[in-house]
Amino acid sequence: MKGALDDFKVMLTRNEPLTGLARAVALLLIFALGVVAGLWAAAGARQPAYGGVVVPSIVQLPSVYQQPAAACCRPDPDPAFGEFVAPTRLMHDMTDEELFWRATLVPAAAEYPFRRVPKVAFMFLACHGVLPLAPLWERFFRGHEDRFSVYVHASPGVAINVSEDSPFYGRQIPSQETSWGSVTLMDAEKRLLANALLDFSNERFVLLSESCIPVHNFTTVYGYLVGSEQSFVEVYYRNTKQCRNRYSRRMAPDITLRQWRKGSQWFELSRDIATSILTDTRYYPLFRRHCRPTCYPDEHYVQTYVAMRHGGCNSNRTVTHVDWSTGGAHPVMYGAGDATPELVRSIRESREPCTRNARPTTTCYLFARKFAPDALAPLLNMSAAVMQY
Repeated sequence: MKGALDDFKVMLTRNEPLTGLARAVALLLIFALGVVAGLWAAAGARQPAYGGVVVPSIVQLPSVYQQPAAACCRPDPDPAFGEFVAPTRLMHDMTDEELFWRATLVPAAAEYPFRRVPKVAFMFLACHGVLPLAPLWERFFRGHEDRFSVYVHASPGVAINVSEDSPFYGRQIPSQETSWGSVTLMDAEKRLLANALLDFSNERFVLLSESCIPVHNFTTVYGYLVGSEQSFVEVYYRNTKQCRNRYSRRMAPDITLRQWRKGSQWFELSRDIATSILTDTRYYPLFRRHCRPTCYPDEHYVQTYVAMRHGGCNSNRTVTHVDWSTGGAHPVMYGAGDATPELVRSIRESREPCTRNARPTTTCYLFARKFAPDALAPLLNMSAAVMQY
C-alpha cells in the first residue's frame, strides 16, 4: 500500500505535462488510497494476529435473549381484569349451558398479559355439604396459596361450616341436587370442571370426595401433576356382566361395545382435556338418554370419552387409591382404628410400580379414600411424620 502511494507522488512531482483532468483524477486516487491505508493500519493495531492472519472484528451477542423487564415482571392486573381471569366470587346466575360456553373460551394468543403461575384445581364433590377431613386438607394447603384453587359442589342451600381463613371458605359453586348412580353426579362433575376452568391459571384438575385425603405433601403433589405429560383417568374394559351389561346398543354407532370403557370416578385432567369434555355435544347426550338406571355414568362417560378422543394423552390409571377388596357396591371405609402409619405408607409406596412420563415409579397414588370422619384425629397425629405436611 505504501509503495503505491510513493509511485503516485513521484508521478506528480515529475515535470511532465498533465492535463487538468488527469491531475484531478490522480489527486482523487491518492486521497482514496490514503483513506484505505489509514483504515487498514487502524484495524491492524486493534486486532490480534494469529499466524500472520488478522482476525476480523466480531460483535459479541448475549447467548440467551433477555426478556424486557416489563414482560417477565408484569404488574398485578387491573382488579376488573383480575376478576375475569381468576374469579374470586364463585356464585353466579349462569345456567349450565352458559357456564360451559364461558368456561371453554380458549385464548388465541400464546402468551398471557399477566403473571401466570400454573395452579392445581382441587374439586370436591361433597354431596351432603360436609367436609369432615377439612382440617387435614387445610394443613396440606398451608403456605402454598398461589399454586392451588378449591371448588366445592354441595347440595343446594347447604353452607359448608369452615372458618373465614380456611381455603374452603367461599369456594362453593352454584349446584344442583345429585343422586348416587345417576347422570346428575356427572353433571356435578362437569359443573366443577367448568367453574375451575374460569380461572385461567388452573392447569390441572383433580376430582375428590369429602372422604379423600392427600398421602403426600403439597410440593410432591404439585410437582407430580404439573410436571406430568399425561392425565390420570383409569380406563379399562373387562368382558364381565358388570362392565358389558351396562352398555346400551342404542349408543351405536357413535359408541360401540368395543369402545365402551369403565374406570374409577376419581380422575385428574389436564386443562386441554377438561375443556374438550365440556365442549362435547355428541357423546354426552347419549349417556344422558341411555346410561340408566344401573349404568353409572360417572364410571363410564369420562373414561369412554378420554379413551376415544385423548387416548394418547392418558396414563390409563388413577392417582386416588381405593380398596375394593371386599367386593360390593362400595369400597372399604377406613375408620379410626384403620388409619395407621402402616396403611398410609403402603399407599404412598406401591408394591407394583406404575409409569409416569414413560418412567417406572412406585409413587402411584397421591390421594386415598374412603376415610371416615373419626379417622381425622389419627391422620392429624401422623401427618407430619408420615405424610410430611
